[in-house]
Amino acid sequence: VSGRLTVMERNNRTATDVGQAVVWLDAPGVRAPTPRSVDVITEGKDFRPRVTVVPVGSTVRFPNNDPFNHNVFSLSEEGQFDLGLFGRGEAKSTRFTRPGVVRVYCNVHANMAAFIVVMGSVYYAQPAGDGSFSIPGVPAGRYVLRAWHERAAALKQEADVTGQGLTGLDLQLDARGFKFVQHLNKFGQPYSRGGARY
Repeated sequence: VSGRLTVMERNNRTATDVGQAVVWLDAPGVRAPTPRSVDVITEGKDFRPRVTVVPVGSTVRFPNNDPFNHNVFSLSEEGQFDLGLFGRGEAKSTRFTRPGVVRVYCNVHANMAAFIVVMGSVYYAQPAGDGSFSIPGVPAGRYVLRAWHERAAALKQEADVTGQGLTGLDLQLDARGFKFVQHLNKFGQPYSRGGARY
């Protein structure tokens, strides 16, 4: 299954970070991927990478490379957690047991955000910088094709895959109405106006 994904911004411009999107195929009884362990590094008051795709059941470790504390957490229903404060050279981890998009933040630094996209299907891909994507080895059948990007309305449509595959897909995500809204801290409250101590 292959094609190209475009993310449309305001003024009908195409987004330059289309590689941060995720495209996948879902169906009843679809083969589940093997869980794994991955790192999302906290460095420069940022999460790297910003978007991480992992199979359901995977463990994500958050090593702290900054010379100050972080408190990584999520209030997402798909994977709520709070790792508490941890300093430079330390790492804490959590396991993701439900498919979905988990929004991850730092309770110390309001500007930090990452997304863990937890997959229950083995058939997924992140597009290249030009939006092209390819999901190999998809058996013939009827699937639900989904695409996600942090600023866009999610896409969901039926896809019939034949024995020859399904190629030439032209997918578009609409981010033209995106408005930034500051997330809340781990207590569900706005961050202090005074900002972080470091």
